[in-house]
Amino acid sequence: MFAKAFRVKSNTAIKGSDRRKLRADVTAVFPTLGTDQVSELIPGKEELNIVRLYAHRGDAVTVYVSGGNPILFELEKNLYPTVYTLWSYPDLLPTFTTWPLVLEKLVGGADLMLPGLVVPPAGLPQVQKGDLCAIALVGNRAPVAIGVAAMSTAEMLTSGLKGRGFSVLHTYQDHLWRSGEKSSPPSIAPLALDPPDPSEEKGSVQANAALQGDMRHLTLEGEEEEVGEVQQRCAEKSLSEAAEDPSVGGLNPDPTDGKTLQEQMDELLERCFLHALKCRLKKADLPLLTSTLLGSHMFSCCPEGRQLDVKKSSYKKLSKFLQHMQQEQIIQVKELSQGVESIVAVDWKHPRITSFVIPEPSPTSQTVQEGSREQPYHPPDIKSLYCVPASMTLLFQESGHKKGSILEGGEVRTIVISYAKKHDLVDAGNKNLVKLDPILCDCILEKNEQHTVTKLPWDSLLSRCLEKLQPAYRVTFPGQEPIVKKGKICPIDITLAQRASNKKVTVVRNLEAYGLDPYSVAAILQQRCQASTTVTPAPGAKDSLQVQIQGNQVHHLGRLLLDEYQLPRKYIQGLEKAPKHGKKK
Repeated sequence: MFAKAFRVKSNTAIKGSDRRKLRADVTAVFPTLGTDQVSELIPGKEELNIVRLYAHRGDAVTVYVSGGNPILFELEKNLYPTVYTLWSYPDLLPTFTTWPLVLEKLVGGADLMLPGLVVPPAGLPQVQKGDLCAIALVGNRAPVAIGVAAMSTAEMLTSGLKGRGFSVLHTYQDHLWRSGEKSSPPSIAPLALDPPDPSEEKGSVQANAALQGDMRHLTLEGEEEEVGEVQQRCAEKSLSEAAEDPSVGGLNPDPTDGKTLQEQMDELLERCFLHALKCRLKKADLPLLTSTLLGSHMFSCCPEGRQLDVKKSSYKKLSKFLQHMQQEQIIQVKELSQGVESIVAVDWKHPRITSFVIPEPSPTSQTVQEGSREQPYHPPDIKSLYCVPASMTLLFQESGHKKGSILEGGEVRTIVISYAKKHDLVDAGNKNLVKLDPILCDCILEKNEQHTVTKLPWDSLLSRCLEKLQPAYRVTFPGQEPIVKKGKICPIDITLAQRASNKKVTVVRNLEAYGLDPYSVAAILQQRCQASTTVTPAPGAKDSLQVQIQGNQVHHLGRLLLDEYQLPRKYIQGLEKAPKHGKKK
């Protein structure tokens, strides 16, 4: 249901009466929860919001958000827990177990088919058709999905574990999970099971026999995968884990041993690239700025204790690496706007992606993941430049420059000083003055000054020269080659608008120029402001998007752009529109 992005209709604080009603509904739907647990799940005084949204298929869903996390959602008057809630109360629902490889399919929107179940020694949990169930992975009791049973346990066993088992509603890593803190499932050890009932054991043996003897395909919502391929992928993963385990004899625990630093960085670059494509990017994310791929996805895939640095690889620049990946037909890169490249297509069926084994995160990295859930953004280095116009070519042609040449301020100063000294224009009586020859007069002076001004001080001469040059700028994103453009860089523009409903909205434009993905910024603001956000084409701007947030959220934007993203204040306009202290947003 939440495999694709949803549209938020409203986001409001819950009323006292609605809070009490929600508590009563939770107690009725989940009778195993005690009074204290219900009070813990739905606190009496802490902030609790009601978010009304439309799923990508048009379903109207009500989501209850507490502490920044969605805890419950309501669909067609039925109440469901999210994975965040199930991690706190793992025994809330009967739990079925599947293989880790199946999770990727569930996140993509597939239902869970019975051949994908793992039958424990004590047998499957006893459920009836239509019962709400949790789905966990082998070795960890923390649920990663919830779904509705398509048949009873008895019917599952009678079928030999064939057919559709569960209609999946919500999973770890789907868009509902992304609207929260994006934390990873905790590690919850499986329960020590009691000896199985003889009748259940018989059914379990029969089911396992059917699974081993008759299962030919692992089917997930129309997708089929040969069991041999699944076993091979599991074996590859086991070998990878064994290679990382120093206790396994005959395997080198250091995969980088004997390789140069450049070779190690090349491998790390490809590893982070493939990891990002396989786990973090979806088709809905495309087109994606190449700078966003590096800053928001690849950096976060870097193993703990290692640092990704494109400049230390043999490619030196991200654009060259992506060009190489494009030659391998893994991705397609296009320049959608002048000087800015974006990834427009990914071949997720490419052997390099399908065969990539996702490394298991270390316990330490899992504990810090919550604190670093917002992927690191590295602001670009922006430098003002100057472009030589046709009216000033005579002044700069002696130094080898022509119309359209791009220069830094220091270069302009050096050229002007050299010109004045070469043509003996420094006043002999006052070294602070420069005599103006015909070329300087035409380039520097206004028409009404040409017959009255014959000398200028050095600072006036240089400042006038810079004013007459056309503006340009250079933007350098980490790991990429510089982008030079004529004109002035457009600042990030924050404005307030009044809608027909007489409500204020905050609109922010020009995020792409600074390597910021509007959709990522919108998702962050939606969570932090607890307000609805939309991303739409910016009026009058080609290939540019704007983010709209309900209410006056300039203060939140300022903290995000200035404090976290470390963007200079001079490149952001509209921060003064933040609400004054004590005023209602």
